[in-house]
Amino acid sequence: MCEGTGLSKGFISNIENNNTSPSISTLQTIAGYLEVPLPYLLLEKKQQMRVVRKDGRTTTTFNHLKIEHITSMGGLSLRSVEFPPGASIGDAHAHEGEECHLVLEGKVLAEQGEDSVTLSEGDSFSWNASVPHTVKNIGDGKAVVLIAIYSDTELNDLF
Repeated sequence: MCEGTGLSKGFISNIENNNTSPSISTLQTIAGYLEVPLPYLLLEKKQQMRVVRKDGRTTTTFNHLKIEHITSMGGLSLRSVEFPPGASIGDAHAHEGEECHLVLEGKVLAEQGEDSVTLSEGDSFSWNASVPHTVKNIGDGKAVVLIAIYSDTELNDLF
């Protein structure tokens, strides 16, 4: 990296060990050499890419639903919910945030307020989650729905 940036090995070492604070110009030079956007160099570790391997996911159950917690970051979480026939997510529950759903398998009924729609594999829907809503498996077999939930507050106790 020294040859590519024109910075000395000692200076780069001091940056890496938090012994000096480089200027924005120096950071731009380093970002250009690494071929990453400048903001990437300013991210805290918890803000950088997070990987959750399939065998590292947590699974919980709620009202006979199998919930696989795929990943989360900040106020965004991604979950796969498996519904046995007849099972639903609560009776018109509501919470802060927004949800986007993708039906991966089966047939579900999504209801919110006066809206009611039947959805099958490949269909998607979204809503403001503060309005009471429910999703129910109305098919003969299991249904699987991928749900992305965004909220400004933690929703770990949602389901």
